[in-house]
Amino acid sequence: MPNARPARRSAPRFFWLWAAVWLFYMIGPIQEGWRQPEPWERIVSLAAAVGFCAVYLTGFMAIRRHYRSTGKPPSRAQYVARLGAMVVFAATLTAIVGESGLTTLVYIGVMGIFTFPGRAGWSVVFACAMVAGVLPRVVPGWDGTYDLLFSVMVAALAVWGVTRVVQRNAQLAEAREEITRLAIAAERNRFARDMHDLLGHSLTVVSVKSELAGRLVQLAPERAEAELADIQRLVRQALADVRAAVAGYREMSLATELASARSALDAAGIEADVPVTGEAVDPERQELFAWVVREGVTNVVRHSEAKHCWIRLDRNAVEIGDDGRGPQGVPEQLAADDAGSGGHGLGGLRERLDAAGCSLSIGRRDGGGFLLRAAAA
Repeated sequence: MPNARPARRSAPRFFWLWAAVWLFYMIGPIQEGWRQPEPWERIVSLAAAVGFCAVYLTGFMAIRRHYRSTGKPPSRAQYVARLGAMVVFAATLTAIVGESGLTTLVYIGVMGIFTFPGRAGWSVVFACAMVAGVLPRVVPGWDGTYDLLFSVMVAALAVWGVTRVVQRNAQLAEAREEITRLAIAAERNRFARDMHDLLGHSLTVVSVKSELAGRLVQLAPERAEAELADIQRLVRQALADVRAAVAGYREMSLATELASARSALDAAGIEADVPVTGEAVDPERQELFAWVVREGVTNVVRHSEAKHCWIRLDRNAVEIGDDGRGPQGVPEQLAADDAGSGGHGLGGLRERLDAAGCSLSIGRRDGGGFLLRAAAA
């Protein structure tokens, strides 16, 4: 396993930095506020600028979380106060520093698109564009160009495109969840049908024959013995059919376990470097290595406190490593889990691998962390 860590996908965790970068354009109004001759003007303008940036940044992150979780715009009542606070801060700042304070219109337009759905959001944008286009031309000494109006519209269009993408992604995620639920329901129905087909007829015949044998015990003992022997045969056959069906349902798929590993690690906040398929593994060992992936990832999620997890596959081996706290202090907990789980966990996994002629090794990964490796002997 390589020692180098994969690149951290920091967009979800540090997305606020991306939003904060665009506040660079607030430097102009802040500088103008600092240059004001009166102390109260400096204090009020700087406080308004800081308050505006704080409301914008916190509102941006809150709305983004809402979009990611629901795929829909937030409720109007929930964020209208936040947008109103931005307007108040912007008006205060502009009244003191002059034309440079109109830079805040770009942020207000962007927040309007994020906050309100459809026409309401664009109404906020057009209002900002009107102010940006008209006010500099009617206030003496101001520039009077349309550069700011253009900036407001371009920024709003860009953010509108981003919101559409986020909404579509959330809708796709909902569709995938619905498909998964339907697939589970269909599988449960199929299992119920299989059990009914396997046991319904056999148990009916067993019930009829047992009643017949009960009546024949006194009248025709030899006939009753024959019926009882036939009942035993039917029960053994039904039991074999059930075992075969359950074994088919319990069959492990390496591809499925890899997909489950990615989902589990992502849910635990652990960055996953997991192969998409298990085609690199010998087909005869794919089911065995699926058990290794399941157990190894379970231990990473439960015990490692890791930030990253890697799974490496080749024809005859599978490795699962992380950058967590490593083996120190962990084996005792794992052993306790094994002892209380009826032979499951790493102990059961080692027995399974030994029976298949494979070895299991557990230790510290080079560079820190935990490493579990299963390989053909």
